[in-house]
Amino acid sequence: MAEHDSDREDREPEEQGVPFDEDAAWAAIVAGYGDEPKDPPGTKPFKSVEDLALLEPETNDDSEGEAPKQEKPKKPLGGSVSFAPGVGPRDYTAAEPSEDDFDEDDEGHFVPPEPPPLPTADATAKFAWLGVIGGPILLLLAVLLSWDMTWWLATLGIGGFLGGFATLVMRMKTDDEDNDDPGRGAVV
Repeated sequence: MAEHDSDREDREPEEQGVPFDEDAAWAAIVAGYGDEPKDPPGTKPFKSVEDLALLEPETNDDSEGEAPKQEKPKKPLGGSVSFAPGVGPRDYTAAEPSEDDFDEDDEGHFVPPEPPPLPTADATAKFAWLGVIGGPILLLLAVLLSWDMTWWLATLGIGGFLGGFATLVMRMKTDDEDNDDPGRGAVV
């Protein structure tokens, strides 16, 4: 069957037995240019924004060729709330809680404790961080400000970064310092 249908598709309209008048088809297209096609049966007509709140189940089948007559309502069905400038729902602030608002079960307002101070770094760690951060910044400044890339500038930038990084890695604390055997499971 598929071979028979594919044989029909290759033939011209005259060979299929259907007469085709190309000039009449073009004339029908040109004559209908600019006209709005009819809506399919059962569809509702277009309503403007003002008439969207009106509930009328009219279809195109009721009156062909005639525009549906709609009466304007005396007042709009919907509405909106308008606020004065500076006043609105986003300007609302909640009242501050007081001690009277809490029951005996409530613990009151939580105030976190003061965090512990940061540990002080020794001079070795400070110079290592200076090399890690300062080396690339020095090289970037040299490129941006068009400085001559001398041997000492490259050594200071690259060597400072590598030396600082190696120092920080070597000074890291490891978990191997604990004498407990990690393969024994949880330690209570």
